[in-house]
Amino acid sequence: MAEQKVLTGAVYECVKCGQRTTQEELSRLPEVKCICGYRVFKKVRPPVVKQLKAR
Repeated sequence: MAEQKVLTGAVYECVKCGQRTTQEELSRLPEVKCICGYRVFKKVRPPVVKQLKAR
């Protein structure tokens, strides 16, 4: 069985390979770069949908 990592805080995803990482992990590195070498990330939206009551 594959073990999944629980990511807390802001989660970013590499546009090229899809590897997900947190802001803390990116700040520890000397430069913002994925393990595949690509430098473009997008912020992953949370899976929870906010519902607002209409007036």
